[in-house]
Amino acid sequence: MEHESLWQNVLGEIELQVSRPNFLTWLKNSQLVEKSEKEGVVLVGLPNNFAKEWVKNRYHKLILGSLRNFDGSVRSVNYTVLAGSSPVVVLKQQKVGVKENKPPDELPLSRSLIDPETNLNPKYTLDSFVVGSSNELAFAAIQAVVSTVGKKYNPLFIYGGVGLGKTHLIQAAGNVIKERYNKKCKVLYVTSEKFINDVVWAVRNKRTEDIKKKYRDIDVLIIDDIQFIGGKPTTELEFFYTFNALYENNKQIIMSSDRAPAAIPTLEERLRSRFEGGMIADVTYPDYEMRLAILKTKCIEQGVSINQKTLEYIATKIQKNIRELDGVLNKVVFYEQYKNKEIDEKKLDEIIQETSHVSPKNITTNEIIKTVADFYEISQIDITNKGRKQEVVEPRQVVMYLLREVLKLSYPHIGEKLGKRDHTTVIHAHEKISKEITQNPSLNQKLLLIKERLYKT
Repeated sequence: MEHESLWQNVLGEIELQVSRPNFLTWLKNSQLVEKSEKEGVVLVGLPNNFAKEWVKNRYHKLILGSLRNFDGSVRSVNYTVLAGSSPVVVLKQQKVGVKENKPPDELPLSRSLIDPETNLNPKYTLDSFVVGSSNELAFAAIQAVVSTVGKKYNPLFIYGGVGLGKTHLIQAAGNVIKERYNKKCKVLYVTSEKFINDVVWAVRNKRTEDIKKKYRDIDVLIIDDIQFIGGKPTTELEFFYTFNALYENNKQIIMSSDRAPAAIPTLEERLRSRFEGGMIADVTYPDYEMRLAILKTKCIEQGVSINQKTLEYIATKIQKNIRELDGVLNKVVFYEQYKNKEIDEKKLDEIIQETSHVSPKNITTNEIIKTVADFYEISQIDITNKGRKQEVVEPRQVVMYLLREVLKLSYPHIGEKLGKRDHTTVIHAHEKISKEITQNPSLNQKLLLIKERLYKT
């Protein structure tokens, strides 16, 4: 199989397992440089040494595992710096007396796809967005916004769970506005992480005027995952002033979040009030008919033909994440093209299991405790007893999180299983891990590896 096809499928799988900001920053611009058929060695190219070391240290196991899912002949992965790659400016400790000349940008994505002026990806269109009962309000609000920019539903706040199409929808709005107004309407799309990095850079280098000009001299500001600015006072203050400056000049503001404004506990009240002052639309889980329609639309976009029963089976099994639908379909397409035959139900189940991490029915409480204990190299007794050793705190909280997420056990039941602890302790642990895995790549990677071990057991 061609290197590019293999690598795109690998990236499609990895994108489901890491946070979007981390995927865009570290992995999106990577390439599969070469593959040795005889030795089974794959060489992955990154834009610079910093990115190379970061990916090698943080994502090596994930990359190797995904490559092997698609190509069983792969034995190892090496990393190199791509010749002629554009350098990337990464936030790090600066030497005394040395200043950067411009704010840090995300790693350059493929220039044939991403508009460097707007950061918009043209693949996201309203025509390719499948509308159903789970997202029709958000879609209608977007249509109203692109028709009357800055005059109706301003700000527009769209929220919903991971992988439900929020990024597709808000980027599609930006693309429509850019085309409809013949580029006379200046649009900027950024992730909250990018906005935070810009603010940090400006403060460190005493260049706040640069940030003000960048974010206030536009007509449409689109910010993804706005919930992450909560609890960061300097960033919240800068966004508060940016928001006011744009709003008072009838400039359109579009935001996405994984939860409603009222449910972001660390968000300042004055920002929450402004978010709630516009239109709030939620995106919920798609029903079966919508999931099937999404799969059929993806097939048309890719120009492939997949058996109707296969699509129906996928739509039945994957219920809560559109990205997972996409990931399973990409694997099925890859498998059928590679094997040149229709996929059977056994292989389809394997692909769904690998991609969606649907919990097998035979996983038990003891298996979760044992898997976590083995991963952290501690005893199972350390997790279940009432000791408070520092090295046991994280593993114990991870166990509580997995018992809740994987087995859907009640908080009191989990507390009873882990040393007769109060259910409030379990609630705290679950909330803490849920929040940290969106902000801490290292912890997120640990959980992915633990789940991989658990599901293979």
